[in-house]
Amino acid sequence: MRLAVDDDELALCVSCGLCLPHCPTYRVTGEESASPRGRIAAMRLVQAGAPAGEEFAGFMDLCVQCRGCETACPSSVPFGRLMERARHSLAAGRKGRWGERAGFALLGRRHLLRAASLVAAGAAPVGRRLVPGWPAVAWRRGRLRASGRDAILFTGCVMDAWSRPVHAAALRVMEATGAGVTPSPARAGCCGALAAHAGLTDRAARQARAVVAALSRPGMEEIPVVVDSAGCGAWMKDYARVLGPPGEAVARRVRDIHEWLADRALPVPTAPLPLRVAVQDPCHLRHVQQAHQAVRTVLAPYVAEVVEIPDDGLCCGAGGSYALWHPEMAARIRDRKLAALATTGADVVASANPGCVMHLGAAAPIPVRHPVEIIDDALQDGAVHG
Repeated sequence: MRLAVDDDELALCVSCGLCLPHCPTYRVTGEESASPRGRIAAMRLVQAGAPAGEEFAGFMDLCVQCRGCETACPSSVPFGRLMERARHSLAAGRKGRWGERAGFALLGRRHLLRAASLVAAGAAPVGRRLVPGWPAVAWRRGRLRASGRDAILFTGCVMDAWSRPVHAAALRVMEATGAGVTPSPARAGCCGALAAHAGLTDRAARQARAVVAALSRPGMEEIPVVVDSAGCGAWMKDYARVLGPPGEAVARRVRDIHEWLADRALPVPTAPLPLRVAVQDPCHLRHVQQAHQAVRTVLAPYVAEVVEIPDDGLCCGAGGSYALWHPEMAARIRDRKLAALATTGADVVASANPGCVMHLGAAAPIPVRHPVEIIDDALQDGAVHG
């Protein structure tokens, strides 16, 4: 097998090791094969003719794809793209996990996903005892109303089914700036990020095309697309690479919700909520979108104090569906995050990605919430004036 990676990009790595402290799996195991440098070395061996067997697949599969190594790399190695293409090559040669195949089939069928989510929510108490990576599903009924066309709130798939209260809070906070907001059309569905991370690039491209088509209907072409899930936003901002000019036309409109809010006038607080809030940066907001500072900008006026977690923004271990397939590793990575969190004395953790919220929330001793939910609480409590 030859991997579908760009050999020139693979050659950029000079094995300097500056990525090692920023790799969560290396930090936990101390093994070279669990580091970006080690995984690139393994890719080079396969490109040179070594077999891409189960051991190699295991090295690739254990990566959380947090892309913290990209931020640290002085050679600008596009590790996320290399990993995506390596996993694509492996996925093409194997059937994959039955649960993974079933899950990706559900992502494009909103009604089936909601039905499955209702079952998952009911099974959660038992599931968490049996499977350490079982998500804390927050399934809710109810429709998201439209109030105008100044912005589109992208609702997606899993988040719409499992974290609907976050979308509702996001709508209220966006409207508090005076904007009229409409949820994305139902036909937009899944953005394709989860499939892309699994190496299912054809499926990811199909899902991306459906989103682009839904968001490019007449009258929508120039409306900002606001995303309250960091993983979705990072992938959607990369649509130009995936789909060319049609994807670029949508990608340039995509803004993380905190970026969008930072450019608008939110109501001024008269008395902030009496909370010490620790900000946990989702990897795809910090390392890919590089928009994590906006979270602090919009959140700070509404709480007594915003504090940092002293771990240099390391991954929490959620990694999309990673915690389901690697529950032990995901839990060990999360334990390091929780140990760092314990030093902050925080009352609440704020994280701008639903996967991080669910993964941390399953074990954290304090509440884990999306930042817009905290801002919405302040607005609802009447602690602000216009």
